[in-house]
Formats: sequence, C-alpha cells, structure tokens
Amino acid sequence: MEQTRKAEVYGVRPTRRFEEAAAKFVLENQHKRSLNRDICLIKQLLPWIGDIAIDRLHRGSMESWIEDRRKQGRAVGTINHGLKIVRRILNLAASEWQDEYGLTWLAIAPKIKLLPDTDKRKPYPLSWDEQTKLFKELPEHLAEMALFAVNTGCRDSEICNLRWDWEVKVPTLNTSVFIVPGEFVKNADDRLVVLNRIALSVVEARRGNHDTHVFAYRGKPVRNMLNSGWQLARGKVGLEQVRVHDLKHTFGRRLRAAGVSFEDRQDLLGHRSGRITTHYSAAELSNLIAAAESVCEKSGSKPELVVLRRISNF
Repeated sequence: MEQTRKAEVYGVRPTRRFEEAAAKFVLENQHKRSLNRDICLIKQLLPWIGDIAIDRLHRGSMESWIEDRRKQGRAVGTINHGLKIVRRILNLAASEWQDEYGLTWLAIAPKIKLLPDTDKRKPYPLSWDEQTKLFKELPEHLAEMALFAVNTGCRDSEICNLRWDWEVKVPTLNTSVFIVPGEFVKNADDRLVVLNRIALSVVEARRGNHDTHVFAYRGKPVRNMLNSGWQLARGKVGLEQVRVHDLKHTFGRRLRAAGVSFEDRQDLLGHRSGRITTHYSAAELSNLIAAAESVCEKSGSKPELVVLRRISNF
C-alpha cells in the first residue's frame, strides 16, 4: 500500500521481479513459433535471476548462470539465446510495458552484452562432385528431397511440410510454383518457391504418392531431413560437416556464381526484402525461373563456383 501511494504521488515505479516480467513476455508471445524454446530457456534462468528486481538486473547478474551453462557444455549460441530473451524482456519493460500510472516498468533498459561466438559454424556449399557423391549414398526419398533443396533453396521444414494444395499452376509458362504459408517459413512471410526443370521433375515424380504432402516415406510425411539416413550417407563420403541447411547455401552460391542479381537471389531464397514476393507478373516470374535454371547443372559455358576452404592440419 505504501509503495502504491509513492507511485501515485511521486511517480515511483513499483518494483517487479524478473519472474513477473518473464510471465508477461510469454503471455504476449503465444503466436511466436519459437516460444517453446524460449519458455525452456526462461525456466532455466528463473532459479538464477527469477527473484531479482528488474531494475537491479544487469549483465553481471547472469554470470553465474552463464558459467553453469558453460560447465554443462552448452553452445555459445544457446547461451546467447538466453541472454537475448532477457535483453528483449528488459527492453519491453523500458519501452512498452506501462503500469496503471502510465509509467514504463523500467526507466532505462540495461545493456546485455552477448558472448563472442567464435565457434559459430560457417556455411559449407557443396561442389558438384561432393553433391554427386553425397546424393548417391542417400536413401531414394532423401536424395529426391536433397535434389529439390539444392535447386530451390528451400529449408528443411519447408520441404518436409510442402503440400499439394500449396501448388499454383502457371499455364502461361507451362509450369507450377508453390506458395508456402508464412507459418511454415522462418521469417513468417509467405514464401514463393520457383521450380527450375530439375525441381519440377522431382515434384512430378512424387505426384500421386501421398494425398497431402509432396514428400513422404512409407506413407507418412517425412518429419526432418537431418535423420540417420542423412548422417550415415555424409559419413560414408567424408562430409560429416555438411548439414541439410548447406543445400540452401549451395543454391545461393551457385546463383551468385551464375551472375543472378541480388534482388532475384533474395526472392528465390525466400529472404525478406520488403517486396510482396508472392505477386509477380508472368514476365517477372519467367525471369525468376530463368535465374533458377542457371544452376540446373554444371556447364562449361557458365562460371564454375569455386569454394575456398582452409585446410585443417589435424
């Protein structure tokens, strides 16, 4: 009661614990696709900083939690994600969340500096020879999915969730495209998937195999591509470091090597660009298809992608 009177008379902000702020964050972000991961990290943070008042919380308050995470062998990226959540909550408390007196929960948000992530893995675009070796070792259904990925730049989740009712016929160009709803796309924007002749052939080969999903195995949609089949295949050819996401990097690098413009690369890779990427004229769509065609196969008439890699001395 006394604290409330002070707030009313002097404009003093009532003290709130981090636990209360975290609960408000969770309630306001029910739409967020990564909310379950955020909640998991918040639960890990609460025993360490849950009872600390948000106006007393700073980067130093989290050192014990950071040290504990490091001892458990957690990746720097995972620790930084926890720091980002705390930073986001404190920024909201200082900029958007207001009490009944119109005051923000915090006057100023403290700086929450992230750990330097020197171990962050660099992309590994495949050479044509590496692609051939890897794809030969993959189970047939995974090889088809990988071939589709390296010719469209789609992510694992977009490919696994790809559905027939997302297909849009383009009769004037004698082809199809897919429009992936934003809820299945990382940046939450609808994603236009342009098909070059190889990607289109993969789609046609799959047609009729499953009622709803383009890619299925033994009658069920494939949940993810980075499975035991992928891991076994990359191990056989000495490419243990190659992830499914590197297929997207391979597509992007080949587009660049072929001289495809930055804007067209953005659209083909599904990057957020400020343009409405699911509304194109026939001429614009034809241009994107031509750009995607430029990476269909290795050709002596096109500049080959040269990948420079540091040789390990292990």
